[in-house]
Amino acid sequence: MAKIDATEKKATKTAKPAGKNATKQADGEAAVLAKIATMPGPDRMIGERIHGIVKANAPALLPKLWYGMPAYARDGKIVCFFQSAQKFKTRYATFGFMHEANLDEGSMWPTAYAVKEISASEEARIGALVKKAAR
Repeated sequence: MAKIDATEKKATKTAKPAGKNATKQADGEAAVLAKIATMPGPDRMIGERIHGIVKANAPALLPKLWYGMPAYARDGKIVCFFQSAQKFKTRYATFGFMHEANLDEGSMWPTAYAVKEISASEEARIGALVKKAAR
């Protein structure tokens, strides 16, 4: 039986977390996409667009379900989330940020946005917010 040297042990240890992280990300993304697929038409379309915007602008954020809502986390802590209008029977969906988001601006800043539809200008604004939040 061959003896494993210290370099091989270290390489094995560093490879394992990446594999676990990739599996966790795939599981989280599958759960988020499944949740979005169950939403009614307008919420589903907004949820799909937001998911794409987050993935494109902050690929380091991991998708996961948070209280039954699609959310995106860094180091296990939620940075941003999407709440369908149907969830709380409101007239608009919400895209929000938690305190882990790096959006601080002076003494006061918004942490959630009402979303009724996403045009190119909203897509650009959400993308910029997500980039800033994920830093």
